[in-house]
Amino acid sequence: MAKQISSLGYSVYFEEDLTSLEQLISSRGYSQVLVLVDRNTNDHCLPLLQVMLPNLTDYDIIEVDPGEENKNIDFCIGVWKTMLDFGVDRKALMINLGGGVVTDMGGFAASTYKRGIDFIQVPTTLLSQVDASVGGKTGIDLDNVKNIIGTFTQPQAVFISGKFLRTLDDRQLRSGFSEVIKHGLIYDKDLFNRCKDIDPTKDNLEDIVFRSVEIKNEVITQDPTEKGVRKILNFGHTIGHAIESHSMLHDENPLLHGEAIAIGMVCEAYLSFKTNGLSEDQLNEIVAIFGARFSHYALSESSYQELLTLMNNDKKNEANKLGFALLSHIGACEYNLYVDRDLIIDSLDFYKSLK
Repeated sequence: MAKQISSLGYSVYFEEDLTSLEQLISSRGYSQVLVLVDRNTNDHCLPLLQVMLPNLTDYDIIEVDPGEENKNIDFCIGVWKTMLDFGVDRKALMINLGGGVVTDMGGFAASTYKRGIDFIQVPTTLLSQVDASVGGKTGIDLDNVKNIIGTFTQPQAVFISGKFLRTLDDRQLRSGFSEVIKHGLIYDKDLFNRCKDIDPTKDNLEDIVFRSVEIKNEVITQDPTEKGVRKILNFGHTIGHAIESHSMLHDENPLLHGEAIAIGMVCEAYLSFKTNGLSEDQLNEIVAIFGARFSHYALSESSYQELLTLMNNDKKNEANKLGFALLSHIGACEYNLYVDRDLIIDSLDFYKSLK
């Protein structure tokens, strides 16, 4: 049974076969349809989309290289130039078929080309289904600072199909699952408890994907441009983004986004315990749920200064203070909390001690 969530002027459709997407495209009379893919989604997801949309035969494909390291202005310029080459006008539609890199960069390219053309998000990873595709954030990275350039622009619609999740390997599924756990930690203790018993590589994820998107939507509709409560969605991301950027710079096989955010959530749970009333028992629960799903990452003390420098560039900071969203207990989160650098180092030491 297809489900639907109403968001900020558009709908999120949960459909195996994306029937409503075909109806939406045919009803709008677009001058042109573009499909943005990366190499992986071109190989594994575009064939599925073609089966789901048999009447969509006239479209142009733009392919970008996969990976966070390619979510930058140079690749975005390449997308814009291809759009120019294709003669794309303001009545065109862009379908972003991919994970968070494709939906973030595609949304940004569409929202800025000729001051904005319509776009639709079709997220194909667990991470992008529960996080990147909903909420209207578009963006690219600059100088290893994540999402520092971007817009708040809502898509025309978001379409979520479980069929795309079957194209993912176990590592990608575990990475995406960390954002589901995050939604439980900040908003819904029942979801967090359900996550303890779920193996994202084996179990049906339909219900928890729906609940996760429902939570994110409840938050972002209260605060579309992140002036207040939407900041709770950043739990784990101040430290996690820095670790992700550091790993991209130094590791031969860099951490995936969800893997880095899992580390960030352990560190920021420690900060929550030290500064915001999270109990030690609940801190241990959080450590356990991530420890059961992710290998320990070798953090070295020599990386701490670089991590702090990366955190200094985080867009959540205000007046040179490092800003955090921290838990008061599992299922509740507070924002605009500022933490001394010494305590941040303590949190990194805490994670390091868990191996």
